[in-house]
Amino acid sequence: MTLFLMISFGALLALHLATVVLAGLRYTRPPERIDSDTDLPPITLLRPVCGLDAFDEVTLRSSFLLDYPDYNIIFCAARADDPACALVTKLIANFPHVPAKLMVGEAHITGNPKINNMQKGYLAAYTDHIVMTDSNLLLPRDYLRQLLARWQDDRVGLITSPAAGSHAENLWSAVECAFLNTHQGRWQLAADSIGLGYAQGKTLYGKRSIINAGGGLQALGGDLAEDVAMTKLIRDQGKRVRVAQRLYVQPIGTKSFGQVWARQLRWSLIRRQGFLHLFLLEMVQGPLLPTLICAGLVGSGALPAWALLATLTVWYGAEWALAWLARWPASFRDVAAFVLRDALIPVIWAATWTQRGLIWRGNRVSHPAKPSRA
Repeated sequence: MTLFLMISFGALLALHLATVVLAGLRYTRPPERIDSDTDLPPITLLRPVCGLDAFDEVTLRSSFLLDYPDYNIIFCAARADDPACALVTKLIANFPHVPAKLMVGEAHITGNPKINNMQKGYLAAYTDHIVMTDSNLLLPRDYLRQLLARWQDDRVGLITSPAAGSHAENLWSAVECAFLNTHQGRWQLAADSIGLGYAQGKTLYGKRSIINAGGGLQALGGDLAEDVAMTKLIRDQGKRVRVAQRLYVQPIGTKSFGQVWARQLRWSLIRRQGFLHLFLLEMVQGPLLPTLICAGLVGSGALPAWALLATLTVWYGAEWALAWLARWPASFRDVAAFVLRDALIPVIWAATWTQRGLIWRGNRVSHPAKPSRA
């Protein structure tokens, strides 16, 4: 039994360190990008808006500052009285040289309000290449060139990227960054490095011809979230989902415990509904299980007493090193946020089993997503 526990403990610690190394290697190389303007396809940047967040003027403004010769922007709002509409209208006026427009209205094609909002812009896009990007993502100038560089052959059907949290203004926003960066982001980057990419709705870059072959945006209503459905749509056509080399920044600002809890519970429910086999394995991702095993081995005399402290030091030291390398938040407060995050993970995992639907931007999405009545 002791040998089994020793092997299990070593395997869990090695798995954690392997994901850190795989994710970190992506930040030791310069960002992949296409520098030449020759034969670049025209691209439509589709950005749905719903309400206003603290950093929306900065993140939406970044849409107009991209270094790309032929792109246009379509902003989508469900209602004309949405406060984001005034901001988008001002930005369009401030950048008359960038082809951009705001479209208002909602097509009730699924139970997912985000898809319903984007449908009009998706149908209006005249390009085959289309990038669907959340409004709270801060786009680097070479955003489109980086995405295009990841599309290396015909086996690829989608380029995607989770967000990297930044600008944390209090402890709970630091916890949100800890979930996004050295936990969820780390696992997605590591998984992609071994060929297991999963779509993330913050950035979805694909071809309309491929999406339409899978049923169009309406087909993305079959799951609680469009990224889960998009992963299945791409894989069903025998193609791969690839994750961008590096994560793109999402400013977080100030968050309360309730906001962090609700958001993480929503994402946990999405993972449970979309990929149950992976969700069942989430409890081995954090330090809880290896720490308990190590404590048991210390109690039995198989390991010295200092092994427990050494385990936690190596575990969180590796996470801190990744955050420092990637230029994610990496202060003493952020290390405390790592610990708080890991204390919440098993509680959120257990609470997920009691949930059946989720709330997105004030709209309830049922399970499974169903078309709603107009």
